[in-house]
Amino acid sequence: MSEWSSTLFGLNSNRAIADYLNRDLPCKLSPDDVYLTSGCNQAIEVAINVLSRPGANILLPRPGFPYYESCSAYNHLEVRHYDLLPEKGWEVDLDAVETIADENTVALVIINPGNPCGNVFSYEQLHKVAETARKLGILVISDEAYDNLAFGSTRYVPMRVLGSTVPVLTLGSISKRWIVPGWRLGWIVISDPNSILKKSGVIDSIAEFLNVSSDPATFIQAAIPQILENTKEDFFSKIISTLRECADICYNRIEEIPSLTCPKKPEGSMFVMVKLNLSMLEDINDDMDFCLKLAEEESVVVLPGIAMGLKNWLRITFAIEPSLLQEGLERIKGFCQRHAKKQ
Repeated sequence: MSEWSSTLFGLNSNRAIADYLNRDLPCKLSPDDVYLTSGCNQAIEVAINVLSRPGANILLPRPGFPYYESCSAYNHLEVRHYDLLPEKGWEVDLDAVETIADENTVALVIINPGNPCGNVFSYEQLHKVAETARKLGILVISDEAYDNLAFGSTRYVPMRVLGSTVPVLTLGSISKRWIVPGWRLGWIVISDPNSILKKSGVIDSIAEFLNVSSDPATFIQAAIPQILENTKEDFFSKIISTLRECADICYNRIEEIPSLTCPKKPEGSMFVMVKLNLSMLEDINDDMDFCLKLAEEESVVVLPGIAMGLKNWLRITFAIEPSLLQEGLERIKGFCQRHAKKQ
């Protein structure tokens, strides 16, 4: 028999998520700090909506995840971009952040591990981001959809460990780490021991938004405690091992292609940004032209960098079975050789 779900599902899910995220946190989260969303996309929608007001602006990374631009445009929130610096391993250009921020800036968004760059921010870099945001009087939205999917030399650190320095909204979900993208369960988590967001009304606005929107599927909510508490470590280890292998394959094969440059081997998430050297190619006008002709000639799909805010770059996804990844990269190599300028 079908019936309305018990609020106990949500309470148990919130408690399980708080316990999961509390590992290594100096200031512990409570279930009241957790707000369930229908995937991480809805978490983005909520965060952007509650921060929007006439004349306000938000600082987004370039390259970045384009859904932030879409949500900001829908809510009439001005977007200002700061650069991630490829020559410095995709670090945040903090000088640019201070230059473009003003009294109407409401938040700075970071994505860690990085989509689309495949970078992982060090604790030192996150601390600098937190100090800069505190100086500017803004909160940090930390998109951690790929949390713990880190396989390089830089240890993954969640932004919420710096919640006592600056208020942090953590956006996350189960879709990436557990490889269940269709389950659509995400969260917004408040890390704000100084209660700045409570006093400013941000927390009340989040609760009000979610009170009039759809909840995640109740059977997924009910399963969350078991999923978070009982998933074996070897499940995660196998995923990390596969991603590390695929990242190595991707980086090494791209190194063989003169017209493509990868500034840094990916250390996290499932993507890598690659610079397109148009001067070495003929009859290729830009990144969009490259991707369209590649798909037509080789049946290989990569994303043009312009979609992520970085023209004449490419985003390549390496979350694929290694042998298929090898074949796809071999096709890209053949395509580039075929379109190479004659010496």
